[in-house]
Amino acid sequence: MLKKQDHLVIGGGIVGLAVARELLLRKPDASVGVLEKEDGPGRHQSTHNSGVLHCGLYYKPGSLKARLAVRGIRLMTDFCRKNGVAHEICGKVVVATDEAEVERLRDLETRGQQNGLDGLQWLDAAQLREIEPHAAGLAALRVPQEGIVDYQAVCTALVREIESLGGTFKKNARVVAIHDNLGGWVLETSAGEFEARYLINCAGLFSDRIAALAGTKNDIRIVPFRGEYFELAPEARHLVRHLIYPVPDPAFPFLGVHFTRLIHGGIEAGPNAVLALAREGYLKSEIHPLEAAETLAFPGLWNFLHRYPSMVWDEGRRSFSKNLFAASLQKLVPEIRPEHLAPGGSGVRAQAMSRDGTLLQDFHLVQKPRALHVINAPSPAATASLAIAEEIVRRLY
Repeated sequence: MLKKQDHLVIGGGIVGLAVARELLLRKPDASVGVLEKEDGPGRHQSTHNSGVLHCGLYYKPGSLKARLAVRGIRLMTDFCRKNGVAHEICGKVVVATDEAEVERLRDLETRGQQNGLDGLQWLDAAQLREIEPHAAGLAALRVPQEGIVDYQAVCTALVREIESLGGTFKKNARVVAIHDNLGGWVLETSAGEFEARYLINCAGLFSDRIAALAGTKNDIRIVPFRGEYFELAPEARHLVRHLIYPVPDPAFPFLGVHFTRLIHGGIEAGPNAVLALAREGYLKSEIHPLEAAETLAFPGLWNFLHRYPSMVWDEGRRSFSKNLFAASLQKLVPEIRPEHLAPGGSGVRAQAMSRDGTLLQDFHLVQKPRALHVINAPSPAATASLAIAEEIVRRLY
């Protein structure tokens, strides 16, 4: 049983596990435990994603995301090699389909160079077809450092290493109350009561709630957005060789639908981005009344809806229409047809939002006495998790 610990990490997703591992590596004499509410590690954002290794192309130079993604992919690929985790550095292409996108793609190339990416290659239409014969575009940027990975296997390997280093992983331990206890913390959970000198909150979709339980007040709220995927039918898989992405639209706060080859076979297309009415609402039918009411009562959501009305409407329509989803994918691969799309999985993005409706774009770490809260860690947090862990432990020590 986890009882008195030097450090307790709340959340057994990939970031929480990476933090626990890093603490044990950096402070081998310290006691470290992880509290996870599910029956195993990485049950939510860590594994409900595209399974992509992101190398730092999109992020603002100098930001935490840019710095930690660039270092994180190197750390992650090294970890996978050492632990026998399936992964492949297959590269991706970002495709511009009109002149405006070509101009933005040039800016993206510059940003990638500023972030220290190696081997970026500008492609004309003919060169693009050599790499992805069925992709359509005026130009593309080849990003050779990106890849794919089995994030569930990463989480399993992290737990194994944590335990080998003397740490503990406690499953089915949902935190329900946190008390400041004269220089330490007492945590009430569904698995009993635990004590810690220092608390690290990596609770993902519930990170704002855990922060509030620990007495940290802020105006940032986690607003859940569901991302839905389709899988390409076997007869259409030849249309995509590796990873095909669109040029991000600056008027759109998410990346846009893309094609991803999965590490264990198959091709995935998506995700979209629709408001979820439950923090773990992976299906349209999943509605948690209290969580939905909490989200709908947040002023930031209404400011966001006012700022992006057409985007919200279009995403909602596409969520209910395979034809519209296919039309979006046809911009990148014109031969895609609605009948090629079979229902796939889904994920829920824990997106931090301010009261004015602004989405936090960078990782957001809030440090308090004897506590650190990871409030915003969306993509590329899985890729960057080992580097995020380094950053957190550096701030603690």
